[in-house]
Amino acid sequence: MTTAKSQNFEWINSLRLIALLAVIVLHAAAIPLGQYGHIPINIWLTADFYNSLVRFAVPVFVMITGALLLHRDYELGNFLKKRLSRVVAPFLFWSLVYIGYSWYNEELAFEGGTLANVKQVLHQLKYGSSYHLWYVYMLIGLYFFVPIISKFVRNATKREIEYFLIMWLIIMIISQPYIVRFNPQIDLHYFAGYAGYLVLGHYLTFNFDRRQNIVLVMFILFVSVVCVIFWGTYLIYKYNGFITLLYEPLGPAIVLLASAVFLMARFTKIKLPAFVKQAQNFACKFNFGIYLSHALVLYFLDDLFGISYKLCARLISIPVTAIICFLLSLLLVWLLSKLPYIGKWVAGI
Repeated sequence: MTTAKSQNFEWINSLRLIALLAVIVLHAAAIPLGQYGHIPINIWLTADFYNSLVRFAVPVFVMITGALLLHRDYELGNFLKKRLSRVVAPFLFWSLVYIGYSWYNEELAFEGGTLANVKQVLHQLKYGSSYHLWYVYMLIGLYFFVPIISKFVRNATKREIEYFLIMWLIIMIISQPYIVRFNPQIDLHYFAGYAGYLVLGHYLTFNFDRRQNIVLVMFILFVSVVCVIFWGTYLIYKYNGFITLLYEPLGPAIVLLASAVFLMARFTKIKLPAFVKQAQNFACKFNFGIYLSHALVLYFLDDLFGISYKLCARLISIPVTAIICFLLSLLLVWLLSKLPYIGKWVAGI
């Protein structure tokens, strides 16, 4: 087993930014995807293509967490205090921001008494005040589990880790629509969920050595899986309606897609110029804040400036919108980080 000290994690900064930009592309392309049958098919297919291309994003985020955290030993209280404090404070701030935006946008009304309004805010905090915040709820749950699963992977043999991952994949497959009816009445949910991506990220970092032509093989795998997701989703929509079967993060297609991206990032050797590396490290510092704020920036780009997937040809407008959103979100959280006392908390650093 490769030791943690021999690992070079510089590639993870590049992968983290790729995954973040992929999330923004995903959300920039989300609206036309839900309009199948109501927009020209070429526009829908463009949204389908970009969704297929970037669906690795959240799984890769979780794999990065596994690669960085699972090889370490933790004192339980210190770990939870450190990790949760860095997540919960900015999460609460931005949750309240999105509640305020919903009120401003007249999607949410505070017309009752004080108690009723407080209950409404708490309801929003309970279930998520914006569509992309589900990731934070999932991440908090994973942090509670990390001190336990890390002890397993640090003391397990390679074969035992592979056993866990195989069981995770089997449960994932037999839980898919059309196959779930063959699922036996054996309770195997202990292997289910995003925790598998934690272990997979650790495994592909510490138990997976470079193989000959691995980057080329992973690129071919990536392109093949994107094609399957793209055309498969189109056929499913055409004959069965709105079903996101092949998009689901906890599905075998996305596991293959995320693994291919992860290994390409790990084994691709590109020497970045110093200024590019500095810019990358700067952006990575605000990674979480960009994630939290980007949905709000997408809203205002569309509302105030008409910058969205409708800007020009969709093949161009979707990535252009995502890049503009990324840069403005970075600027926003950098400015917020300058606030006295609370800057680093609201900026997610």
